Amino acid sequence: MKFIEKLKFNDDGLIPAIVQEEGTGRVVMMAWMNEASLKSTIETGKTHFWSRSRQKYWMKGESSGHTQEVKDIAFDCDGDTLLIQVEQHGAACHEGYKSCFFRSISGEGDFDITEERLVNPEEVYKK
Repeated sequence: MKFIEKLKFNDDGLIPAIVQEEGTGRVVMMAWMNEASLKSTIETGKTHFWSRSRQKYWMKGESSGHTQEVKDIAFDCDGDTLLIQVEQHGAACHEGYKSCFFRSISGEGDFDITEERLVNPEEVYKK
């Protein structure tokens, strides 16, 4: 995996990964990867990330079943951001939406919910 030498991980060994739905171009989420999660993503074809808040390695969908099938992985000209195109199975957002970017700021500084909730997160995560 020679391309890893071209990547610039931050001081914590992480790189931001923008996850985009193949075909629509919709950004469904942004998460952090370390070298191990990137390698697992490539090896399995399913997205894996590093959780900064939980200090834990995780596979997208390991508890919800809402997985991401990797179609392409690219990196920017600076080597400091990944763009991962996926086929999204179910909701990408832990709040039950297809995309984590389901809120848009309105002209008055408030916000609107811009997409329909796909699942109830309390039922998915059994909280």
